[in-house]
Amino acid sequence: MPRLLVVSLTVMLASAAWAQQPPTVRIRGTIESVDGPTLMIKSREGADMKVRVTDNVVVVGIAKSALSEIKPGSYVGVSAMPEPDGTQKALAVHIFPEAQRGAAEGFRPWDLRPNSTMTNATVAETVAGTDGQNIRVKYKDGEKKVVVPPETPIVAFVSGDKTELKPGAKIIIFGATKKDDGTLEAARVGVGLDGITPPM
Repeated sequence: MPRLLVVSLTVMLASAAWAQQPPTVRIRGTIESVDGPTLMIKSREGADMKVRVTDNVVVVGIAKSALSEIKPGSYVGVSAMPEPDGTQKALAVHIFPEAQRGAAEGFRPWDLRPNSTMTNATVAETVAGTDGQNIRVKYKDGEKKVVVPPETPIVAFVSGDKTELKPGAKIIIFGATKKDDGTLEAARVGVGLDGITPPM
């Protein structure tokens, strides 16, 4: 089979597989009530949402951490706002456990605030600056300089369990799947521990 045809078929198949991926929804909010596997959530925008969690749902605890825990070699996610000089001003930093090193690595638009960004990367260096801690992070396609003001929320991803999914808990679901019947399903839920709101 000619190589060009093979490549074309591969691209077509990849495109078809991509087209079949169900759309996902990012949800930030508070659990209002729980009915078996179904969470009733009030989103940060004020909408009432119903999300069914899968039987094998992974619950990730989001615990308060500190700037001192961000060290060279740490794998972090930084929600930030771009500054005119090209640096990123952190809105929040989350520290991944070692087992999640490389998760969603890279730089992309984010929806925490209008025009905000997300960078998942490895910390190359940290330096105290006049307006906060300066950290340089590197990912496979580049690097960013990030200013972390003193008031920036710093959190760490830790293991959690289903008992954390209770009324009043603040949650973030990075990718709820929208089913054909319009319902939402989540295989992974991040939940703020000790009453904190996931800041990312």
